[in-house]
Amino acid sequence: MAEEKNISYSADDIHIMKGLEGVRKRPAMYIGSSNGTGLHHLVWEIVDNAVDEALSGFGKYITVTIHKDGSLSVLDEGRGIPCGINKETGRPAVEIVFTELHAGGKFNSAVYKSAAGLHGVGAAVTNALSEWLDVNVYQSGQIYHLRFENGGNLVTKLEVVGTTKKHGTFVRFKPDKQIFSTVDFKWDTIANHLQESAFLMKGVHFVLVEEATGQNQEFYYENGLVEYIQIMNSDKNALTPVISFEGVDDATQIGVEIALQFCSEDYNETIYSYVNNVRTRDGGTHESGFRSGIGKCVNDFAEANSLLRGKKLEGSDIREGITAVISLKIPEQYLEFEGQTKGKLGTPEATAIVSNFINNKFTYYLTENKELAVQLINKCIASASARMAARKAKEEARSSKKAKQEVILSDKLTPAQSKEYSKNELFIVEGDSAGGTAKKGRDRLHQAILPLRGKPLNTDSISMEKLLHNEEIATIINTIGAGFGQSFDIEDIHYGKIIIMTDADTDGAHIQTLLLTFFYHYMRQLITSGHVYIAVPPLYRVYKEDGKRVIQEYAWDDEGLEAAKKKVGGGYKVSRYKGLGEMDAIQLKETTMDPRTRLLIQVDIDDPFVVEKRVAVLMGKDTSIRKKWVEENVDFNKVDTFIKEVK
Repeated sequence: MAEEKNISYSADDIHIMKGLEGVRKRPAMYIGSSNGTGLHHLVWEIVDNAVDEALSGFGKYITVTIHKDGSLSVLDEGRGIPCGINKETGRPAVEIVFTELHAGGKFNSAVYKSAAGLHGVGAAVTNALSEWLDVNVYQSGQIYHLRFENGGNLVTKLEVVGTTKKHGTFVRFKPDKQIFSTVDFKWDTIANHLQESAFLMKGVHFVLVEEATGQNQEFYYENGLVEYIQIMNSDKNALTPVISFEGVDDATQIGVEIALQFCSEDYNETIYSYVNNVRTRDGGTHESGFRSGIGKCVNDFAEANSLLRGKKLEGSDIREGITAVISLKIPEQYLEFEGQTKGKLGTPEATAIVSNFINNKFTYYLTENKELAVQLINKCIASASARMAARKAKEEARSSKKAKQEVILSDKLTPAQSKEYSKNELFIVEGDSAGGTAKKGRDRLHQAILPLRGKPLNTDSISMEKLLHNEEIATIINTIGAGFGQSFDIEDIHYGKIIIMTDADTDGAHIQTLLLTFFYHYMRQLITSGHVYIAVPPLYRVYKEDGKRVIQEYAWDDEGLEAAKKKVGGGYKVSRYKGLGEMDAIQLKETTMDPRTRLLIQVDIDDPFVVEKRVAVLMGKDTSIRKKWVEENVDFNKVDTFIKEVK
């Protein structure tokens, strides 16, 4: 009989969290996480408020400054947050904005026709998770000031501290190190976000300044989305120019702006979508509308002009090689996001609006550019033919044991015994020595080992023929078992996890980059579906002999090393691993391969624009640029807190 637990539960156990207490208690509910990603979400919340003013036509400059003391400020040229007394509460409106959740002007369509800050919690959340936050409002010829400390407690009530001819709001805050695992703002992270905003807001200047280094950068684009795609596709073979359309739906006043370009020799579909300047990373109704609209447009045009020749085009055939940016401006009454982080649009009206918009606009464009239209549809037909040929070959391979591709394969693969593919793991290992050790330490049932002979091929700009004749790449394709390029089918992968395991040095980082470049170009869905990982071997082993037994701890960075020393105690010795080959099979297993004890980094495409730029830097022909970036951005003695860590 189970032991009866006498734990009381009464009305007094119900706790009502007041003010911003709930935000501090559960920060991940509001900003996604308490690591570097969540830290920068604080910045986006304040920047979004400045962007909303610019969207409404107030202000042409937004300046973000990273200060020497670890704080960050955002200055805009908007109307300034209202400083008058709110009749409902008897408190200054600006104070309410920074202390009350779901308070602000975003709920009033007369104030903001469209705005990124739908829920009205951003400024208050940033305040709640800061050591201190200062606000200066430049309004009606006066400078208003108030200050909060220790998670949003008002310490300086609203006061007039001077006069001014400026207008706008200045917010400066210092994130609370008791909340976040890191409080270091990253230049690149903020710069990429501001550049993205500048693409979306033609004619608005975004400035980033870092006090400690004196570095500053301004982002400004007159042609917005067109320049966005031009920069994105600068290294690709364009089939069409960048085509852009802009308009407003009469019934809902939803604004639609779309830019797109088709590239030859590109097998991927790349679509970025935004709503009121917020990136909708998980898509939504606007992306669905775009896909259905452009599919209908191309099919109808091809049939009307007798170009299909008996072929049938699927959506994937039409969108192969497309890069598109969809930007919607949606009034508050129609705006529906899923969650505070606004990752997915749920506005039902957006589906039909975007579908009809792109169908009508692109049909007109194709009609006016017949020669280009024929080239595009021929490309789509070629994609359909390749898709059907790949499907036929796959069916034949399944029905015939002797049907195999004639490719050069390595004999180094040690396969997993299980056919339960979702539980299987493929370790792609740097070098034969480490591969042999991994083979001894693996779980034979579910873990496969593929050692690499030297560095893989740089697949950023090579022919398909050269790619298939490379032994390492051909073996990876065959081992994963799902094809590649336009024939890649995520349903056919033989492993739930593809784990890249290399030394923690420059060569290891280069191998990781080469492999990720191949996956990005030819098996992108492998990454976007969450199947690619980086193994994180320890850098240090701290140990000492205690009689017949050995006391040991492992450390993944210098901070962990100090903790390991204390845990092992006096008389310890330290081994610094220079590579995987210095570990024996047991050590490699328990630190890097065993799901119960290992640390993995899950690879994701958080920002495709950043990925494209990074591939150009790391895979380009100029080795000096690559070397400089690695030296400035990679610290092999530190586990990056911005990565997603999983078992």
